[in-house]
Amino acid sequence: MKRVKFVFGIHNHQPVGNFDFVFEEAYQKSYLPFLQVLERHPKIRIAIHFTGILLDWLEEHHPELLELVKRLRERGQLEIMSGGYYEPIISVIPPRDRLGQIEKLTRRVKELFNYDASGMWLAERVWEPTLPTTLSEAGIKYTVVDDTHFKYAGLKDEDLTGYYTSEDLGNPINLFPISKDLRYTIPFQDPQATIDVLRGLATEEGENVLVFADDGEKFGVWPDTYKHVYEDQWLERFFTVLEQNLDWIEMTTFDEVLKNTAPKGSVYLPTASYAEMMHWALFRKTYKAYEDFEHYLKDHNMYDDVGIFVRGGFWRNFMTKYPEVNIMHKKMLRISDKLWRYREKHPRAIQEAFDALWAGQCNCPFWHGVFGGLYLSHLRFAIFQSLIRAEKIVSALQPDILAPYEESDFDKDGFIEVLMETPVHDLYLKPSEGGMVIEYDFKPCEKNLADTMSRREEGYHHNLARAKVVGVDEINNDGTASIHDLVLAKEPGLEKYLVYDDYERKSLIDHFLDPQTTVDDFYAGNYRECGDFVKGRYEITGHEVAAETVQVTLRREGEVKCDGQTWPVVLEKKITLWRESGRMDVGYRIQNNSPQPLRCRFAVEFNYGLQAGHADDRYYYLERGKPENPYLDAVGLLENQKFIGLRDKYMKIDVRLSTGGSGSYWRLPVETISLSEAGFEKVYQSSAVLPVWDITVEKDVEFTITQMVEKI
Repeated sequence: MKRVKFVFGIHNHQPVGNFDFVFEEAYQKSYLPFLQVLERHPKIRIAIHFTGILLDWLEEHHPELLELVKRLRERGQLEIMSGGYYEPIISVIPPRDRLGQIEKLTRRVKELFNYDASGMWLAERVWEPTLPTTLSEAGIKYTVVDDTHFKYAGLKDEDLTGYYTSEDLGNPINLFPISKDLRYTIPFQDPQATIDVLRGLATEEGENVLVFADDGEKFGVWPDTYKHVYEDQWLERFFTVLEQNLDWIEMTTFDEVLKNTAPKGSVYLPTASYAEMMHWALFRKTYKAYEDFEHYLKDHNMYDDVGIFVRGGFWRNFMTKYPEVNIMHKKMLRISDKLWRYREKHPRAIQEAFDALWAGQCNCPFWHGVFGGLYLSHLRFAIFQSLIRAEKIVSALQPDILAPYEESDFDKDGFIEVLMETPVHDLYLKPSEGGMVIEYDFKPCEKNLADTMSRREEGYHHNLARAKVVGVDEINNDGTASIHDLVLAKEPGLEKYLVYDDYERKSLIDHFLDPQTTVDDFYAGNYRECGDFVKGRYEITGHEVAAETVQVTLRREGEVKCDGQTWPVVLEKKITLWRESGRMDVGYRIQNNSPQPLRCRFAVEFNYGLQAGHADDRYYYLERGKPENPYLDAVGLLENQKFIGLRDKYMKIDVRLSTGGSGSYWRLPVETISLSEAGFEKVYQSSAVLPVWDITVEKDVEFTITQMVEKI
């Protein structure tokens, strides 16, 4: 009888900072019912992976599930995999952090389940050729990546019926290919479809190995899958049909394949991830071109022949595509360097700081696709919160690890940034791009107030016009469509929010506007910049580090064009950061180098990345009371005001802006349209607040803005 080996793997994960109700829903709809069905089928054996984040949550909220995992492991149904504890993209974190994360999860698996994990789940299957060195050093014998990776190396489907060896600098690793066909078949097609695939690979020798490994959340959490998988009993039927064919299907594990089956050969894989991720990593202009080319090949029945030569981008380019990702990543590298420098001098440094650092390496907000979390502010918040916490811990032990003033290329773009660090806040300025604030960490609340997102065009926005507005519970398909095929929208009319910014929505952004520009014009992006200061390059003309303050002065010689005339203008801003309080003063001086008076509207933009735009405990307030419609997602003009405040009682943070003279304030939300598992959605990213002055500059004008941030 012809036989075949089948390895079935599940990866279970929730991001750092995800809402507790999301964990609970995933537990109720996926993790628990999946294992309950598995328990009823004792002859079915699988490999399973839990990230450390999820294990910690389960131990606190549902320890009974961990007991169930242990029972299934003891009766031989489960192989348990290791990985990075907080699910980082292993290749983009420092080598010592890679080892620390993997070793931490391997120990945790041993403690909870008395199991010595020898394999690991590779987050998002992001492979780079130097990884075997790290994995081998961490004691890992194998990992699992997509069959696409192997095809990019030149192998064909008929070659991918087992595992391969690879190495880096003599450090070995074994690599298993995941069947893309089965990733799209399970659980979206009838169980018999999987049996048919397996039967096609069965041989008299029975040495062929087929691997399915994918997210556990697709069994119950993805749209409409709970009904399909459990209420309609897809998983019950799937395990039953496997049991009925165990005379020729050998349910096995990765460990056992390594022990009992020889490798197919050796291979060196190129840099890759799964095909969809590589598509998402492309820049906007090539995103749609790639999509169109794929459709062309499929429409002309060419894709099966040449598809291996069609690939998307490189995962690391998310850090170029999204400056928000790059800032998070470079902040993480900076904190990692501080912790390891401290540990070199103090070998017994407390683990708490490293756990916070490693939590700040969780991959989910570092990219964006159908399920990438970059656009979800609560996930970005959790990354910065963890990194700020790690820095707080180490700086309390060694205060001089903070840099009161530093000029360095923080974001590695070839230009110098200014970094000012105190026990209360970190302020990072980008002179090469408008002299703007790219990061402002208020440490008492462990919050980066400059954690914002710009409104940018995404390659999938062209699909919004055909999106179906429907609740996920209303979706009715024959079977269940893959999440990659669904085009849904959470609410109607999202098209009107497709407004794109041509600059990064941070703070201390200097706008020279036509005097007729209104807050509604600005909100809609329907205005013209008269000056060249928003993205212009400022020079650093001086700095001072004093006992109570740290100060830097930025200057730009630019132009303002208005009513057909051009004015040469020098703008100078002196930023003073108070070392022991949440105060920042910004002194402005605008100098007109033309004999003609300059009349324009001048505004300084601040963006505050708070966590909710429309909640009763987050609001604007004035010196007396609140404005009409105080919510943080309100659009409005406040005339003749010297002060505006933003309060977030949930975060326990209070922000106050004040100006020396009478003026106006504009307030407006920055809201993005992005794609998630449940479809297109509008996401509040920040509240933009702009002190606005109508100015006439004969020679020069001066004024000061004070920002005060406090914990409440």
